[in-house]
Amino acid sequence: MKKLAVLVGALALFVISAVPAAATSEGHGYLALGDSVAFGFNPLLDPGNASNFTGYPEIVAQTLNIEDVNAACPGEATGGFISSTGLDNVCRPYRAAFPLHVAYTGTQLAFAVDFLRDNPRTRLVTLNLGANDIFRLQRNCNNDPACIAANLPTFLANMDTNLRTIFADIRGTGYTGLIVALTYYALDYRDVSGTILLNNPMIDAASHYHVLVASGLDAWRADALAAGGSSCAAGLLIPLPMGGCDVHPTPKGRALLAEAIVGSIAASCPGSVTGCLDRNRP
Repeated sequence: MKKLAVLVGALALFVISAVPAAATSEGHGYLALGDSVAFGFNPLLDPGNASNFTGYPEIVAQTLNIEDVNAACPGEATGGFISSTGLDNVCRPYRAAFPLHVAYTGTQLAFAVDFLRDNPRTRLVTLNLGANDIFRLQRNCNNDPACIAANLPTFLANMDTNLRTIFADIRGTGYTGLIVALTYYALDYRDVSGTILLNNPMIDAASHYHVLVASGLDAWRADALAAGGSSCAAGLLIPLPMGGCDVHPTPKGRALLAEAIVGSIAASCPGSVTGCLDRNRP
């Protein structure tokens, strides 16, 4: 129990939310799904204008020369991604108050399923999701370590189940192209045990549906360790006016996450990354 409490404490340091992006021409080449990390959320910018926000999907799209449709939502949890009554952090109130990159009325999963059915020649889907489940656990427990430790296994198991449902429904559209799951980075690389716990459900779910995994944890490791382990000190997290950092990536942080996604595609398919996308397109 003591070890679990330590892991929970580390996990409690990581809190993330989300939001969506833009549309395109031929084939709508890239569908980005997820939370505020994919959305590109920045607490210092006006949320009334979605174009203020740029996430890693826009960098991936530019790198691969394909256009992205970013349907991410800030505060999206795995349950709310699937169901309008599922576990949510702040995605539903955010959507009620502010625009996303893409307008849709149902769940993010329903949008993704409809999109892929309407655009069967989509070349790439990416997803990052799960941190808001843990944020909700922290809120539900009023950050009490004993409560978090008691309920964490159930939350992680539910995340795994929900992520499997998401990947199954995406594949159920007939989409056979590339899906890349992006795992989370750590705020402090001196102890990444909590982030590993957070990432495990995504890694497990991805393994059952031919989904590549891009490690956000590894993407930031070298820069953070060079700054003593702090992602904030390394310039990877948005600095706040009163000191310290927010949990969302800076342009430098986003670029490293995008690089991890492109790298995972390249590693899975030696040769031209663009050729790999074309070969995997239905």
